[in-house]
Amino acid sequence: RTGELVIVDGKQGQVIIDPDAAQQFRYRQERQRQEAFTTSLRELASEPAVTTDGTDIALYANIEFPNEIPTALEKGAQGIGLYRTEFLFLATDEPPTEEQQVEAYRKAINALGGKVLTIRTLDLGADKMMHAPDWEEQNPFLGCRSIRYCLQHLDLFKTQVRAILRASADGPVRIMFPLISNILELRQAKMIFNDVREDLTDAGIAYGNDIPMGIMVEVPSVAIQASIFAKEVDFFSIGTNDLIQYTVAVDRGNERVANLYSGAHPAVLALIKNVVQAGTKAKIEVGLCGEMAGEPEFVMLLLGLGLRSLSATPPAIPEVKKIIRSVSLQQCQRLARKALSFDTDREVTNFAREEVRKVLPEAFD
Repeated sequence: RTGELVIVDGKQGQVIIDPDAAQQFRYRQERQRQEAFTTSLRELASEPAVTTDGTDIALYANIEFPNEIPTALEKGAQGIGLYRTEFLFLATDEPPTEEQQVEAYRKAINALGGKVLTIRTLDLGADKMMHAPDWEEQNPFLGCRSIRYCLQHLDLFKTQVRAILRASADGPVRIMFPLISNILELRQAKMIFNDVREDLTDAGIAYGNDIPMGIMVEVPSVAIQASIFAKEVDFFSIGTNDLIQYTVAVDRGNERVANLYSGAHPAVLALIKNVVQAGTKAKIEVGLCGEMAGEPEFVMLLLGLGLRSLSATPPAIPEVKKIIRSVSLQQCQRLARKALSFDTDREVTNFAREEVRKVLPEAFD
């Protein structure tokens, strides 16, 4: 009620209504402890994300709008590993024009000052829908979303690709396609990209050279066939949010089954390992840009599985970097081998958390 005191504990996911004096005192102390910990991490912003035995880890940020870039760089990001462009479309009733998109992408490129910008093409559908009559679906998460929607609305897709290419003349850009589920989708998306590029060449419009092209690995069919897809792209970016959802058949937004949604599920770990191995064999970069990348208990596990590129929300970057700089690759590999021997996600989570707690107790205490 209006005027009533509440404590919002974001880490534990709790709201305490009308806390007593002891609770208020405890949470004031906790807030001071967290502020002190956050302050101690600020000095790491300019330091490299390198393990104690000298392995460099690329640490990027996930953003939705260009104005988030200064914060991401301030937190120590080496670039942008995921620019969610669909929020440009969701912010207005009408899709942005080509010029409006070019302006937004150029703003992001210029703000990065030479650091790489990874642009994901439209990931509309499911829980991110525009106001349009053809969005009505009984099961939108398994429906016409992301790359499927784009390939059915080529004018929309070509306009975005054209805007990305035009903006790439200003600085380093990578492009990646979301929710690819079969090789023909990827080839069709690549063909459209090449067609648009040829049109720009014919029109004498400048664009960047050698734009790396990648895909989001967020469907089990692609994770299983990763070796085939690795031959056709320059990089993989594992989107664990959807990969987990589709692997364990759990709608992550459904509270009734939310307890079954876990990145520590042994099947999810097996898929991540398979993707990393396929990418390593094909000599392409494999990154991870899902929420797992920013969760402290998974950092050592992901490094142990072979990942050398992580992209997280800007606030999570300092803590992730601190963990990376506090462990050796050998430690991480031992952790991963042990974790892969467990049968349940609970065993994996508990073990991984305890191992990280040894090097950074502040992450959980």
